[in-house]
Amino acid sequence: MTKEQPRPLGDTKLFKPIEVGAHTLENRVVYAPTTRFRALANHVPSDLQVQYYDDRSKTPGSLLITEATFVSPQAGGYPNIPGIWNAEQSKAWKVVTDKVHANKSFMSVQLWNLGRAAFPKVLKEEGQDYVSASQVYDTEERKKAAEEAGNPLRPLTTEEVDNLIEEVYPNAAKQAMDAGFDYVELHSAHGYLLDQFLQPTTNKRTDKYGGSIENRARLVLSLVDKLGEQIGYEKVGIRISPWAQFEGMKGKDAEINPIATFGYLLSELQRRANDGKKLAYVSIVDPRVSGIEDQTVDFASESNDFVPLIWKGTIIKAGNYTYDSPKFTSLIKDIENDRTLIGFARYYTSNPDLVERLRKGEELTPYKRDLFYANSNWGYNTFDKYGDNTQFDEEKEKEHLPKPIKH
Repeated sequence: MTKEQPRPLGDTKLFKPIEVGAHTLENRVVYAPTTRFRALANHVPSDLQVQYYDDRSKTPGSLLITEATFVSPQAGGYPNIPGIWNAEQSKAWKVVTDKVHANKSFMSVQLWNLGRAAFPKVLKEEGQDYVSASQVYDTEERKKAAEEAGNPLRPLTTEEVDNLIEEVYPNAAKQAMDAGFDYVELHSAHGYLLDQFLQPTTNKRTDKYGGSIENRARLVLSLVDKLGEQIGYEKVGIRISPWAQFEGMKGKDAEINPIATFGYLLSELQRRANDGKKLAYVSIVDPRVSGIEDQTVDFASESNDFVPLIWKGTIIKAGNYTYDSPKFTSLIKDIENDRTLIGFARYYTSNPDLVERLRKGEELTPYKRDLFYANSNWGYNTFDKYGDNTQFDEEKEKEHLPKPIKH
């Protein structure tokens, strides 16, 4: 970050109210999902997460999207990631959403299924198969890891995919509603399972879920319809990353251009909206970011400009919107259409009061990437609000591991 004072954004549309689904947000700053490995070993949210989301929802009318959250045991494959498939997890999440709602803010849970991006050994230890749309490994290293774990990658059967639609995701959505979430977000980005079905790089199926663009989009659109009918379309969002070259995806180098694949998906979402079945939002990852890495973008060959031409509803755009601070030129340009919100992730981890700092033009505290995926409180709840100067004991905070929430 530049040392020059950031431009205050309080007088821009970033701080104008906007309707998202059935709720009115008071600002258009969104906490985009950030995986942080601070849940318990049994995938139940921890005490650390209660404080974390409480601290970041203090500005009334803000929207926070949770870290990606597993929809089932088989959807997992990383340690210390929260889940949302059973009552114990839902009850713990309810403590979090109660804090957020007490702050008069709103919360969406991102529903995650890793597919081939999982660690085969972790799945094996939890008694789960290593699955994807097709038996296409990302790398030779991952193939070797799967074989060494005795858990080779296999394609989901047609019946198993049907079950994702009829049982797995609806159960997660029910648990999410029990937990008090305002929205659920289908994680269909960054090369995880739903993206693995969407994209030809990973989908080589010959059943009703593979082949044509329509078939590759069938799983995602079926989930949209199932959850929309179950909890209300106005409570459902979806995240996509057309250009990301992450977890083996090809982005602009895909054999079928992303605009063809994602243009069809968005057209179908808009068709539903025209029929009164409008999603709360579509979240789009800007090509300036691919997974966890910043990218140099050739906007002539990779641009999300096609998205608002097709989808006429609310958009959340995320992807390194601090790169042109202190002027925030791209942010101000992108919110001009009056239906775009801006997602921040990395700088939200290190600035619990990010909304107010952006409003007032206060300097942002740099994030610490090497502490993102630790399992202690150090580098998690040890960032101050602007002007505070709390002295944290590093060794003590490193010993503060996730603990069960006291209900």
